[in-house]
Amino acid sequence: MSQQLTRLMILIVSCTAATGADEKLIGHWPLAGDGQDVSGNGLHATMYGVKFSAGDGADHRTSAIFDGRTAWMKVPANEQLELGVSDFTVSAWVHTAADLDDVPGDILSQYDSKSRCGFHLAVKTNAGVTFSQANDRQVQFGIDQNRAQERWRDRGRPGNAVLAFALCTFRGNLYAGTCEPGVNESGHVYRYAGEDQWTDCGSPDDSNAVTSLAAFNGKLYAGTGKYRLGGSALEESQNNTLGGKIFRYNGNGHWTDCGSLTNAEAVGGLVVFRGKLYASSLYRPAGFFRYEGGQMWQDCGSPRRPDDAPGETTHMRMEALGVYNGWLYATSYDGGRVFRFDGHKWFDCGQLGDNTQTYAFAVQAGRLFVGTWRSGRVYRFEAPHSWTDVGRLGEELEVMGMLNHNGRLIAGTLPLADVYEFDGRSRWKHLTRLDHTPDVRYRRAWTMAEYGGQVFCSTLPSGRIYSWRAGRIAMADKALPSGWHHVAAVRSGGSLKIFLDGKLTGGESGFDAAHYDLSNNLPLRIGVGPNDYFTGRLSDIKLYGRALSAIDVLQQAMR
Repeated sequence: MSQQLTRLMILIVSCTAATGADEKLIGHWPLAGDGQDVSGNGLHATMYGVKFSAGDGADHRTSAIFDGRTAWMKVPANEQLELGVSDFTVSAWVHTAADLDDVPGDILSQYDSKSRCGFHLAVKTNAGVTFSQANDRQVQFGIDQNRAQERWRDRGRPGNAVLAFALCTFRGNLYAGTCEPGVNESGHVYRYAGEDQWTDCGSPDDSNAVTSLAAFNGKLYAGTGKYRLGGSALEESQNNTLGGKIFRYNGNGHWTDCGSLTNAEAVGGLVVFRGKLYASSLYRPAGFFRYEGGQMWQDCGSPRRPDDAPGETTHMRMEALGVYNGWLYATSYDGGRVFRFDGHKWFDCGQLGDNTQTYAFAVQAGRLFVGTWRSGRVYRFEAPHSWTDVGRLGEELEVMGMLNHNGRLIAGTLPLADVYEFDGRSRWKHLTRLDHTPDVRYRRAWTMAEYGGQVFCSTLPSGRIYSWRAGRIAMADKALPSGWHHVAAVRSGGSLKIFLDGKLTGGESGFDAAHYDLSNNLPLRIGVGPNDYFTGRLSDIKLYGRALSAIDVLQQAMR
């Protein structure tokens, strides 16, 4: 933005500062040492484990500190908080650290998980969605009144894919990494171009698959591999080129080689933990590595089988990599176990039932969930060696990609490529079957990512990708940078808008406002919601019973 335009905007804002910017202010929580509401409406918040910062030194802003585990604030239910179908705005100053060891979580919410009714404003990371970090630090503003009647839409087949191994939203675009197994083919990365169209972004190497994707330090990274299609009961690929490499995307179909994982023929998971990019080897030998820049990957060691006999050492193969409550978590092909990593050492979290493999991670309502083979069940993590079975998905054998979409935990399966929705207790509702390829043993609903207010899901062996929405969500185009930033979410009639630092950066429109009555008679919750407890600091939260204009939002962002 030019200096001239900036000065003009400051002048406009200054001229409008006294024109009733606080009109229809429902609640105002400065979070300057307490949970008091200074709007005059008496909507004071009760604090649970919240600490406060005086904003000393370079950090001038007083704020509440949320630990991402148990800290939150509750504003009791009140008729003033019954938003109904009316316009409203949420604004807040939000601080996140550069190096996170947890998903960021919810800023503010008033959502009933039983009735699927209400709203939430969150900073969302979906890690461990099978092999990829599907979404990273993405501000989302969601509303719902149990609206999920839309049909799944076919979004086409990228290239000659037998499946999209990886899905990832990056800088306002959705990317897919494919497996294309022909003798003269290789795995590609494609960018979604709308409807059923995909734009080819090139092939990082000559192996048959791009197995994983993740955003790291403002760049898109891709892992490659020779996928063994026999594991999906398909004819093996005639392309015998090994992968096991990591590449960084430079745009316009160009990729930079960032090195290989030692002895790996295929990359498994990719995830960012405490400011570092980590990768695992998909097949034997087991391997787990940290990126050190250039083409350097540091071997960080793999977890050992806990029940090895004296003198024996069996290293466990890791698959999905997720981040939760201060740890990097890993699923395993071996023994149906989950392990976690503190940056130096591995710790065993136990076996999930009698399963032999564990798959994707998902975080919902502050809890970690894991999918399994061969029981087709999902388990909730309670503590190391303590897992709660939360039910089987129909008669399926394997639970693959999972994520929390607008407050709903959904998961894909094998062998029928079904998608299910969790009821929050122990039952799973069947939503759809995505792959109807005849005369095959296995069909997979493989991996997922959120993009454009919808969840996208890839399939095998048709190679097609489908999308679906629950309620309505506005998503910011880019990742929320670390440090202090002003976030505003506006509901105006049949539209939702997200502003970051006074700039419109995401929206959703074209729906009937009357279909989204958000009244639910629940407390307003600060620092927690249907996603996770917030990790970071919050300051100067305001709730308005009207849609703030772009000028109003800019005025607040410039304070």
